[in-house]
Amino acid sequence: MLRTLIGLTALATLVACSGGDNGQTGPDEFAVLPTRPLTIPETNALPVPTPGGTNPTDPNPTGQAIAALGGTQSGVTGAIPASDGALVAQAGRYGTEANVRVAAATEEARLRGRGRVRYSRAQSAQAIDPYAETQRYRAAGVAVPTVPPQN
Repeated sequence: MLRTLIGLTALATLVACSGGDNGQTGPDEFAVLPTRPLTIPETNALPVPTPGGTNPTDPNPTGQAIAALGGTQSGVTGAIPASDGALVAQAGRYGTEANVRVAAATEEARLRGRGRVRYSRAQSAQAIDPYAETQRYRAAGVAVPTVPPQN
């Protein structure tokens, strides 16, 4: 009995001393950006400023990722590359709905307005049955991987 009382007292003391300070005292790991190493330019002449341009020492994660995958950083403009034009045209061949986010939000509000507040209940009519889809693809002649058995 005495051991139990001492154990519970020690446990209560440790729990009380755990502190409730969840504030961060260290640096924000997402605010720290890697910088490029300093380089000595070939000439002491300053580059001509380009309004709206980028700083050459700023990180360019998109360009660096493209370079790491074997591409060139110079082609990163934000526009659709000519090599992807056919893919984008094929994907958008039926057009796009301009207000798809508004339509999705309206449908979600309608579902939640009926008292269905849980995601799984509200979205159950839109869920895809993986086993039925596998059978549908197999019937269409598409090679599909083996799926785990249904329980």
